Amino acid sequence: MPDKAPENPERHDDDARVSDGTAGVAGLAESHQADGDTPRGPESSPAEGAAANGGTGSEGGAHVAEQPRRNPALVWLKEIATVVAIAVVLSFLIKTFLFRAFYIPSESMESTLDVNDRIFINLLVPEPFALAHGDVVVFKDSQGWLPAVVKKPAGPFDWVGDALEFVGLAADDNEQHLVKRIVGLPGDHVSCCDANGKVSINGVAVDETYINPAEAPQPNPFDIVVPEGKVWVMGDNRNHSADSRMHQEVNGGFVNIEDIEGKATVIAWPVNRWTILDNYPDVFRDVPRAPSGQ
Repeated sequence: MPDKAPENPERHDDDARVSDGTAGVAGLAESHQADGDTPRGPESSPAEGAAANGGTGSEGGAHVAEQPRRNPALVWLKEIATVVAIAVVLSFLIKTFLFRAFYIPSESMESTLDVNDRIFINLLVPEPFALAHGDVVVFKDSQGWLPAVVKKPAGPFDWVGDALEFVGLAADDNEQHLVKRIVGLPGDHVSCCDANGKVSINGVAVDETYINPAEAPQPNPFDIVVPEGKVWVMGDNRNHSADSRMHQEVNGGFVNIEDIEGKATVIAWPVNRWTILDNYPDVFRDVPRAPSGQ
């Protein structure tokens, strides 16, 4: 027999538990004693351990600090400001590239558009989408159809309306824009009137069902061919519209396509007038295309 009992074999499972954060009790005790530390007795509490370690005695040894409480009012105001900023930016982008609001000040398009209607126009017409017969368009008065407007003195709160109009949240009430319906496209031969008092386009009389039914249109003869880059426009309230017929001494009465701001698509206000505007394709269905070269 050996003179003495063999020494205990070296244990490696304690090393594994240390790497996992679960060291054996014996190993920890020996480590503390070797470093000159006094091992904590079983009567020591977690609170005492935390105090001894400078207040970092939470589970896992993590330091826990009380987070300052945020002011709910400031958080709410910040969220509101963010929402408003996003809305303004989106509105500006929509107004710049997609839609724009306009106010109707006259009766020339009744009963399609009434006085004080607010409309939205599609800015994608005439580019990239082409114009069509029957489109209701808003255009700049570059030909001087309207009398000059006397500028009103600036009021103290005019900037509010200007800002809302700039971002597209308010209708443009600029009186130097007009709204009419396209009757003649480039190359079209448009004339009035046939034996029944109707307008003819490229030799085909059209039944203009959009004309204000309150009054029968009075004959106002004309016979024109629309040049390239221009259109011939007329109001639905035919007897009360100073349209292309009335301005043939200036640019032949034609409207330059480059002056067209967009196509009117919806009546947005008042609520009881909500509707999508029609260009009446059935009215122009039988109209042949304009001869080439005209």
